[in-house]
Amino acid sequence: MNLTIRQLRYVCEVANLGSVQAASKSLHISQSSILAAITLAEGEMGARIFERRPARGVQVTPAGERFISAARIMLSAATEFDRAIGDLADRVPKVLRIGCFEPFGALFMPEMLRMYIENVADVEIDLLEGDQVQLQTWLGEGLIDLAVLYDIGSITTGTMTKICKVPAHALLHVDDPLAARDAVWLSEIATRPFVLLDMPQTATYLLTLFDILAKRPDVRFHTRSYETVRSAVASGFGMSILNMRPIGRATSDGQGIVRRPILDELPPPSVIVLDLYGNAKPLFVRLFVEIIRRFFREVGPSGFSVCVEERHPSLIFN
Repeated sequence: MNLTIRQLRYVCEVANLGSVQAASKSLHISQSSILAAITLAEGEMGARIFERRPARGVQVTPAGERFISAARIMLSAATEFDRAIGDLADRVPKVLRIGCFEPFGALFMPEMLRMYIENVADVEIDLLEGDQVQLQTWLGEGLIDLAVLYDIGSITTGTMTKICKVPAHALLHVDDPLAARDAVWLSEIATRPFVLLDMPQTATYLLTLFDILAKRPDVRFHTRSYETVRSAVASGFGMSILNMRPIGRATSDGQGIVRRPILDELPPPSVIVLDLYGNAKPLFVRLFVEIIRRFFREVGPSGFSVCVEERHPSLIFN
């Protein structure tokens, strides 16, 4: 077939998300480029890959299922090829494709990446922001070179390198009586209406924190956006629990909210770098790990604990 690896990725992303528009948004490319890839693929195969459903996205046809299955094998092989030759040259790619947990994009990634570029080379950054599940899918399909996320939920793709531990904290309206305290208990938080950062795996993690009380808070506001969580708390919808705080030059909190430590002993999640290189990491990945650790040591607020160990997910989640 005359399709490129990139075009195969476009078609697979449409199959993953069920919509050309959603694939365009997640890949940060035009819908016309995706439609062109689909048209070429269907022309090469001589059959339709997707059934178009107005206002309801697309559905993969039986012939399309066979195509997508074969395409994923090809993408996996291409990723393995890139991994295998990654250490043959000590060079930084001209375009560094990084995925990050969506809130990280506004909270620290640009400043950290600026530090990376200043220390290695002039490189173009392609940053894809998604949830914990999307990041693993993108990594497995070769859409990104590495991912920065939390070690929460099921990590089934690649090798993780722990960067730093980030304890949970409470986000409160400034007029809440608890805001006058130096720290709060989960049992006190559970009595307030809750604003939930409602992303795959993230929502489960946040609500599971309350299971030690056998009582979960009443969720009054759901959102996928970290910024909207802050705005909802400031607008009086309730309180929230978050892990990451604005770091360095990131936009600081307004006057309507305060952050307080949680007194309960809760296991802190870690920020991790996920890649497919195992122990044979190329130079650009090793440098990325070194610099993101240095960033959190130098710029991160108190309470962060920089890690040094590296483990394969099968050793952690078996």
